[in-house]
Amino acid sequence: MRELLIANYKMSNKEVKAALKSAREAIKNKEFKEALKHCKAVLKLEKNNYNAWVFIGLAASELEQPDQSQTAYKKAVELEPEQLLAWQGLANLYEKTDQWDFKVELPNIYQKLVELYASSDKNKCYEMISKLSEIYQSEKEYLKLAKVWLQLIQVKEEEAVDKKELLQLWQQMTQLLSDCINEEEQDNNETQQHLITAFEKAMVLMDPVPGEEHKKLSADYVKCLSKLPQEEAKLKQACESMLTLYPNQSYPLEVLCSYYLKTGVQDEDAVGCFSRLLDLAPNSGLGHLGLGTKALQEGRFKDATKDLAQGLKKMSSSTGWCSLAEAQFKMQRYSDSAMSCSQGLTVCVSGDKELRVKLLRLKLEALVRSGGEAAADQALETLSQIPDAEKDPVLVALRGRAYLNRGQVDEALKVSSELVASNPSLAQGLVLRGLAQLAQGQQQLAEESFLKAASQSPDCGEYYFLLGKLYWDMGEETRKDRSKAHTHLLKAAKFDPHLGCVFRYLGHYYREVANDHGRARGCYKKAFEMDDDDAESGAASVDLSMEQDDMDTALAILQSVIEKATPGSAKWAWMRRGLYYLKVGEHQQAVADLQAALRADPEDWVCWECLGEAYLNRRSFTAALKAFGKAHQLQPSSIYSVYQAAAIKQTLGKFKEAVAEYLQITAQQDYVPALKGLGECQLSLAKGLMEDCRDGGAIDLIQQAIQNLFRAVVLRPDLSCLWKLLGDACTAVSTVSSNRAQVLVPALLAGLDSNTQSHALNQAQTLKVGERCYVRALKLMSEVPSLWYDLGLNYYRQSSVPRPDEGGQDSQSLLLEKAQQCLKKAIMMDSGTHSYWNALGVISMSKGLENFALAQHCFIKSIQVEPNNVVAWTNLGTLYLKKDNIELAHEAFKIAQSLEPLYVNCWIGQALIAERVGSYDTMDLFRHTTELSTHMEGVKGYAFWVCSTLLDKSNRDSELYRYNIVQMNAISAAQVALSKYTERIQSDPDAFIMLGYMNEHLQLKRQALQAYKRAVELLQSMSSTEQLAFALCSYGRALCTSGQSEEAVRVYNSIPLQEVSDLAGLALAYCRAGLIPESINAYERALAVASIEKEKAYILTAVALLQHRQGNLDSAKTLLFKCSMLKEPIAESLLCLCALGLVHSDATLAAAALTELLKQGSASGKVTEQRCLLTCALLALQGNYSAVQREASRAVHSNPGNPSLWALLSRLIPQYYPRKANGGAMAGHVACLSSMTQGKRALLYSGVNQLASGRHSEENSHRNALKTMQRAVLLCPDDPATWAGLMAACHTENTSCYLSGSAPCRRGLEQTLMSVVSEKGVCIERPLAQTLEAWVLQQAVTGLTLGGQLEQAEALCTQVLNVSPEHPTVMLSLRQVQCQRLLLAGGGTALPDSVLEQLNNTVMMNPTNLGAWHWLAEVYRSQGLLVQAVLAYRQSLQLASQLGLHSSQVASLLRLALLALEPCLAGVPRKDWTDMILEATTEVLKLGSSPMALLFQALLQYVTKMAARETRRLLERLVYSQDFPVTVVQVASWYLLRHLHAKNDQELMNVLLQHAKMNGDQRLLEFHSLLASSST
Repeated sequence: MRELLIANYKMSNKEVKAALKSAREAIKNKEFKEALKHCKAVLKLEKNNYNAWVFIGLAASELEQPDQSQTAYKKAVELEPEQLLAWQGLANLYEKTDQWDFKVELPNIYQKLVELYASSDKNKCYEMISKLSEIYQSEKEYLKLAKVWLQLIQVKEEEAVDKKELLQLWQQMTQLLSDCINEEEQDNNETQQHLITAFEKAMVLMDPVPGEEHKKLSADYVKCLSKLPQEEAKLKQACESMLTLYPNQSYPLEVLCSYYLKTGVQDEDAVGCFSRLLDLAPNSGLGHLGLGTKALQEGRFKDATKDLAQGLKKMSSSTGWCSLAEAQFKMQRYSDSAMSCSQGLTVCVSGDKELRVKLLRLKLEALVRSGGEAAADQALETLSQIPDAEKDPVLVALRGRAYLNRGQVDEALKVSSELVASNPSLAQGLVLRGLAQLAQGQQQLAEESFLKAASQSPDCGEYYFLLGKLYWDMGEETRKDRSKAHTHLLKAAKFDPHLGCVFRYLGHYYREVANDHGRARGCYKKAFEMDDDDAESGAASVDLSMEQDDMDTALAILQSVIEKATPGSAKWAWMRRGLYYLKVGEHQQAVADLQAALRADPEDWVCWECLGEAYLNRRSFTAALKAFGKAHQLQPSSIYSVYQAAAIKQTLGKFKEAVAEYLQITAQQDYVPALKGLGECQLSLAKGLMEDCRDGGAIDLIQQAIQNLFRAVVLRPDLSCLWKLLGDACTAVSTVSSNRAQVLVPALLAGLDSNTQSHALNQAQTLKVGERCYVRALKLMSEVPSLWYDLGLNYYRQSSVPRPDEGGQDSQSLLLEKAQQCLKKAIMMDSGTHSYWNALGVISMSKGLENFALAQHCFIKSIQVEPNNVVAWTNLGTLYLKKDNIELAHEAFKIAQSLEPLYVNCWIGQALIAERVGSYDTMDLFRHTTELSTHMEGVKGYAFWVCSTLLDKSNRDSELYRYNIVQMNAISAAQVALSKYTERIQSDPDAFIMLGYMNEHLQLKRQALQAYKRAVELLQSMSSTEQLAFALCSYGRALCTSGQSEEAVRVYNSIPLQEVSDLAGLALAYCRAGLIPESINAYERALAVASIEKEKAYILTAVALLQHRQGNLDSAKTLLFKCSMLKEPIAESLLCLCALGLVHSDATLAAAALTELLKQGSASGKVTEQRCLLTCALLALQGNYSAVQREASRAVHSNPGNPSLWALLSRLIPQYYPRKANGGAMAGHVACLSSMTQGKRALLYSGVNQLASGRHSEENSHRNALKTMQRAVLLCPDDPATWAGLMAACHTENTSCYLSGSAPCRRGLEQTLMSVVSEKGVCIERPLAQTLEAWVLQQAVTGLTLGGQLEQAEALCTQVLNVSPEHPTVMLSLRQVQCQRLLLAGGGTALPDSVLEQLNNTVMMNPTNLGAWHWLAEVYRSQGLLVQAVLAYRQSLQLASQLGLHSSQVASLLRLALLALEPCLAGVPRKDWTDMILEATTEVLKLGSSPMALLFQALLQYVTKMAARETRRLLERLVYSQDFPVTVVQVASWYLLRHLHAKNDQELMNVLLQHAKMNGDQRLLEFHSLLASSST
């Protein structure tokens, strides 16, 4: 049996091995199911076969059966737990399968493998440890990680690896475990110990020491220990060790400082640590925070604030902000303390509740103590964030004080009552009650409350301060005796020496009560040092320092404030320093400081005034003006700012604006400086007007100046300057003419009856008042030489005024003597002033004295005193000129010119010298004087030379004349200057005669008449007969020119006439008065006197014109022929002869005269235009219309700078050659640009050309007839032709809209424009006005008819006929409208014969109306009466030929051809119709090129021979031309397409269609589509 069993076992063992081998082969061949079968066979034989279970696990794993694989592996592990194969399989299965329970078990598997590999395979062991470490690290199981890593290191140590590898392992371990410090686990302490061990082991193994690696590792070790509070000893040891090795490293000190700050330790070691850190890193935030905290503990609040603020700039710390807030609170910087608390709360971590509450409480108290409603609101909000605040009586008291700051006194009282009731011994509650009572004005009760609070807290300085402040502000008794306030303030200072407000009030006491400015200054200084935001203390300290002349201290304080001040703050410091700099004259720095002060408070008007003063002292007048303006805007009641603004404007020469400012002040009160400035400005304005010879306005201003200065004198009669100004104002009247110098002077000032307010004084009396004013000024200040100078000039002015009632010559000499004595007195007092010597010289030269030697001496002395003295040099030259020493005079004037080229008097002197020696430069010099300024002598000299040059007609073509008169615009310049002269000097007849003569040249007829009349009036009072006769002749000429012909005849007949020009003037006056025979007789008298052939020619021409006016045509021709036979024929006679021929349609006479006229050579200006106009008129008379346009164009090309010729060309083209209307429009545009005078009319011509060319807004939105006519109406609103043109332009626009299918925009304007034309037509000749009105009526009716408004058109015609019943044109318009209505109402029915007869009779009433014949022909055509229509067209053609209207001929012929073409196109091509078409179009083409005529011929060819080649040639000529109108091209294209379609010529059709696409002819393309579809 046993043998049998053994045999069976052997047999099964073999089978097991064979099966396992088969399973291994199957797995190798990846036949995992087959392997499973073999393994199961093995298990049947051997249930606990380890390899079979391993193979099952592997095969199941590959077949993705993880659970079966796990079971198999675990079974194998149970069978042999120390075998690697099953554990490896499990590890592979768990790594491969993403299943959470597998992941949980995987570390255990790795741990088992580590144990198994430890003795067999070290590399595998390391690999397993690495994988295990990754798992523990990812799952943050640091203790297990540490143990595994220690296990690895132990294995390495057993292997006896080198020191470097062990160091790397320990370093890796520190890196892996570094995150465990922040974890809060149960085993964290053990892990941290492992980490410390790793650092210590690594540092022991580290080499070299010291070294960079060691330093880095030491820093990491310190960093690790700093995070472990329980390792304080090791931390200090590590830091000290690192500092010993690396003394320049700040990191260990930073760690220590951070530790001390966090723990609050402030012993000697901590302070030493902070100091050492700052030595190494001066900007270290930790060091500053540490020292600041220490200073706070020791009560050094200023140092604490400084260090803490500096530290917090580098690093933000909640404890640091809290410490800073405490320090600021102790220094009474409550706003800063609250802000610091807010910053601390921002960075405070949520877990530190205690610090948070502390910050909130501190912020609350700081906000309450800072005061203000906004701070109170923030305080209440902060209070709401403190937990259980209502249970804390101190916080409740603070809430009450917040209510008090908000002005809620009742709420505060309520809180204080509750507090006192619940905590009667609480000092804060008593203080709250006292403050509330004080707010209600209950000072006694407040005193009791404060006393109780002080008794409860006897060492609280704040309560004593409140008592001291209360006593300072209490009633009269307390104010008289401030000792109680002083006592309590001293106690407050004793108990709380950091309370700055106490020292401020102590400063008040010492300054106001004890009058001890030294102590007061010390108290203010201390208060300011404690709180540099205390502006009141700082300002008081600075003010006291300045009072005691301690400017250095004051400036030091201001400088310290300004250096720390942010923009927009420290106004008091900026302003005080600015005023200091203003006082010492450093204006630029003063401006900068005052500007900084204004940034802090832009609404401070006082500061604006100070800034204005600084600008003013710096001579920045514009900036000063703006500053004073801003000050006045902020404080309208401040007179000073308005006065300064006015004074600045006066300095800048803006006298009108200054007067307005001064008047604003004087209207409120009699402010003497303002009255003085007002008088000065008005006097300056008067002098300016007098320089421009506007004497009337100047006298008014002088009168106002005297009134205002007298008001000032009444207020301050002791001011010499006011009397001096009054004297200046009175003396200023000496410049104007005596008849203008009537001044209203206050009665008291004039020394007259005081019962009246003012007296009117003449020039002499006003100067006398000025003398008295100067004398009064001298009584006040007799040693002022300028007053003697002014008085002397006044006497001199008085001597120049005629005094018929005061002895004449004797009085004048006496005044000159006085003037001389006054000037000598001024020179004695001050011989160094050149103007005094100059004035004495002028007086010595005067007519009454004529002491030329003294005068020369004075002028030379003046020049010696001041070499650059242009006035003295000029006066010296005048002296030499008076003594006939031309050379010396010229030298003196030349020196004066070199000194001051703009001084007019020296130029006048040179002009007088040039005139005396007969120089050609005389006129140019006089002209230059008028350009410099208006001087009477220079003006009259220039006017004389201009008139002399104009009277000399022999030099009109000379270069000198063109330069002096034409280029220099001499007549206008002299007329303006002489007008000013006569405005001032109204007793000079020569000046008025010259003024009248120049006014005549300038076509100023009324002004010339007035000037001559004034000259006649002046000369009639004199004895100059010859001059009076000349003036009367000029006066008569002016009367005739201005239309007063009868008066001109009377004036001419009042004097004997001898000169040709005077007799011709009389004849012209007779002619214009309608006395033709008398005019002829006067011309015959002139002819008898005339001695020059040219004069005779002009007279004969005038007589010829008069003969023609009387109807004596033959006599007129004879006289004109006689003119042309003279030795010196004139162009005017030939012009008249040519015009005579044109008027009487005598082309031969006109042509002969024109030929003779053209023989006279080249002409210029108006003569060229006249010749061109006559030539064009002759060509038109001859019927050569195209030559009319060519002649005008030739004239324009020859004279392109003549705008009149451009305007003429634009005018002629639409009438005679409308085909070139675009060119005509451009010609009008050129004329408009070239000349404003011609441009107004040329604009109308340009618009007419645009109408002729049909240019409307849809074609060109910028350049069209409507735009042009609108501009013409704007420039010439009184010209009826422009309104008629506008009406035509509107009609064109409406017609364009009808043709395009859009609604017209300008309907209903016809009657309005028609009435405007009628209204404006009254200013033109009646026949022309009637013609224009008829055309406008026809245009209006046409417009209404076109718009379908037939009833309105008929009503309009009827309305006109009621006024003019026999008006044929209106009757024709009425019949046209009625016919149109009949045709529309009849619906195509024929008109009765009676109606047609009536229409024919109406047209016969207008035989010359071409449009009427065309209309009648159209009516006949519409009725089918083609023969009658042809007759009507032929009648219009005959009429157009008789009238010579080229365009009307073309229109009639084309209409006739169109009439004949219609039956041909309708399929009735009779020979008479085709002949008529050919005849009409041929005639049109003879008159000129016509695209319409060519089109009609092509259509006729199409009708008669559609398929012929000639048809295609004629149509292609039209289609492919670039110059023909679009309508013609499109019609020709239609018929050409039909022709080509009929011949099936596809190639040519493609060419035509391509051409249509290029030109945008969409309709032709659509037509082709229709043809193509119809053929298919």
